[in-house]
Amino acid sequence: MAQMSSALHPALHAKPRYRAYTPRDLDGLLDRVSLSATERLALRAVSAVLPFRTNSYVVDELIDWSAVPDDPVFRLTFPQSGMLPAHELRRMADLLARDAPDAEVRRAAHEIRMRLNPHPSGQLDANVPVHEGRRLTGLQHKYPETVLIFPRQGQTCHAYCTYCFRWPQFVGESELRIATDDIATTSAYLRAHPEVSSTLVTGGDPLVMSTEVLRRYVEPLLEIDTVRSVRIGTKSLAFWPYRFLTDRDADDLLRLFAKVVASGRHLALMAHFTHPQELRPRVVREAMRRVRDTGAVIRCQGPLVAGINDSAEAWAELWEETTALGAVPYYQFVERDTGPQGYFGVPLARGHAIFRDAYARVSGLARTVRGPVMSAMPGKVCVDGVAEVAGEKVFVLHLIQARDPDLVDRPFFAAYDEGATWFTDLKPAFGAPRFLPGLEVG
Repeated sequence: MAQMSSALHPALHAKPRYRAYTPRDLDGLLDRVSLSATERLALRAVSAVLPFRTNSYVVDELIDWSAVPDDPVFRLTFPQSGMLPAHELRRMADLLARDAPDAEVRRAAHEIRMRLNPHPSGQLDANVPVHEGRRLTGLQHKYPETVLIFPRQGQTCHAYCTYCFRWPQFVGESELRIATDDIATTSAYLRAHPEVSSTLVTGGDPLVMSTEVLRRYVEPLLEIDTVRSVRIGTKSLAFWPYRFLTDRDADDLLRLFAKVVASGRHLALMAHFTHPQELRPRVVREAMRRVRDTGAVIRCQGPLVAGINDSAEAWAELWEETTALGAVPYYQFVERDTGPQGYFGVPLARGHAIFRDAYARVSGLARTVRGPVMSAMPGKVCVDGVAEVAGEKVFVLHLIQARDPDLVDRPFFAAYDEGATWFTDLKPAFGAPRFLPGLEVG
């Protein structure tokens, strides 16, 4: 393992204070741009249904306010009127315009959320494990070898992405939240399931927690011999890189990372980068260096999102830059079938064309990336391409991961559909009754 360095570049010794902005700050933030009263009301209406949270670093360092509303990080973090169906937007805007009682606004927001498929792909039923007759609602066990852990204290982020498929975690409705603080039962479940070799600590963002709290979830994993890799899902490198530099317990966090590596486990920081603009500040690069000095590996992933990164140029730059910074391009995801998918989703045919064009522009080192990938009910479905087979135009697909391991890496075909945006939009090619034996769409 490389020697961990605590030295910072002299220009990075300042200690910025994290400041969060929430819906009550939205109007003030929008004073930076010229929007009509109607446009402002529409954005407030969206933020009453879907979560909004950003911070001083994103606002002051990442967004080019002269390019708003087209700036990609603005679209990535600020509500857009198209995120709600037009009739739902009008309903919420009318309530806000007439200063309706809070209870009425909350009730309307809840009704709209329930129509936005808040928990796709079996998250609240098919993925929830059972231990000694008890459902462990803060864990997800979709694939035999991998368990996801949702720490209760980590169910927020330094800033929220507008397209986030985990938006139900952040809207203040406890019945929609996946979370646990039962570390003992989590450990017992993992010991009872030796097939689990990898854990993913996720959220929200686990790195909003103090290192002391994060340690309570991570260190017990090191006592389970069958757990060989620990992953931490985070957007903090992009949205608050000072977490690794000058936060009060930044050095403690890096020591925890080094401890995981020293235990003989693979530690992967699953870093969420959406646009190359997030990589340009010097502080991000320094934060990535410090993480890598612990022996941890940074793997970068993010979704293809309309209006933010739906160009081959953006993805090629993102993959080349992360590779140059010592990180590993991992997944390009398809926008999931929840929340504002109708606004941010990119058709699969166009998405694959963007992926292929970007992939062709980068070096072999960056071609570790896989995509476009749908985290659908059966597993991670990868769109490999479009081809003509037996006279029929088809999508060629395979499963990178699956609930049923027998389905992994077996190619299958779907009838070509230029407008399809998700796996459930597809039909088997050649008039077949199913894609593969045992592979169902739902």
